[in-house]
Amino acid sequence: MEGAAGTYNSRTAEEVFRDFRGRRAGMIKALTTEVDKFYQLCDPVFILNAFAFPEIMDGVLRGKEEKENLCLYGLPNETWEVNLPAEEVPPELPEPALGINFARDGMDEKDWLSLVAVHSDAWLLAVAFYFGARFGFDKEASLKVTCRQRRRLFNMINNLPTIYEVVTGTAKKQSKDKTPNSSSKSNKSSSKMSRQAESKTLKIPPPKEDDESGEEDEEEDDEEHGNTLCGACGDNYANDEFWICCDVCERWFHGKCVRITPARAEHIKQYKCPGCSNKRARA
Repeated sequence: MEGAAGTYNSRTAEEVFRDFRGRRAGMIKALTTEVDKFYQLCDPVFILNAFAFPEIMDGVLRGKEEKENLCLYGLPNETWEVNLPAEEVPPELPEPALGINFARDGMDEKDWLSLVAVHSDAWLLAVAFYFGARFGFDKEASLKVTCRQRRRLFNMINNLPTIYEVVTGTAKKQSKDKTPNSSSKSNKSSSKMSRQAESKTLKIPPPKEDDESGEEDEEEDDEEHGNTLCGACGDNYANDEFWICCDVCERWFHGKCVRITPARAEHIKQYKCPGCSNKRARA
């Protein structure tokens, strides 16, 4: 598998977390914005379709027509691949779930994607803690130091929604549940979202009204925007990034995740995310 190091180099919690985020982002793409391509690559009869996706075929697999156990791999550079499991035993890194292609045609598509998602979460944690188990391997680090690094790694991972939560929409529901309950906060939240809906795009938080509770409003804004998750990568909102909202499913996306620039967004009257566009095409 690409991205597996031949010799282990000691890593910090931050380095392992970057590796985790990259692999996670790639797998989320496979299960959301690039789901049509992923679905075809998991055909239980043909391993890979040379006519549909010649750019990802290699000489070994090209034209091979027999059932094999396929795996979904997330790569550190935020890409993904469907491939055969590693041949070496034991493998360089923990392996993802085998045979995801066999379950594809026997299940509802949403249920199948959810199953792949939850197994992908388990694999990501296995890879992260494979590295985490070896913190301080080539250093004279105390047990307390290595445990502290593992705890920090887990906390950083736990602050992100799981792939399963992103794919099933649970992460979006959770962010809605976290909105303030009081009537005054609800009014501010609804007016804020209406301003966002009018603009269709989100680059910076909308301007705040000047009142005596300025500090309280600022905290509310930070909390609300912090709970906004990208429908493609699942990462939280950051006020220095360009976002766009789908007019069909009303999910927000990083512009870079759906390849929309601020200049291009100004000319879009009704934006449909890749997922909604693909659903209509299949229908």
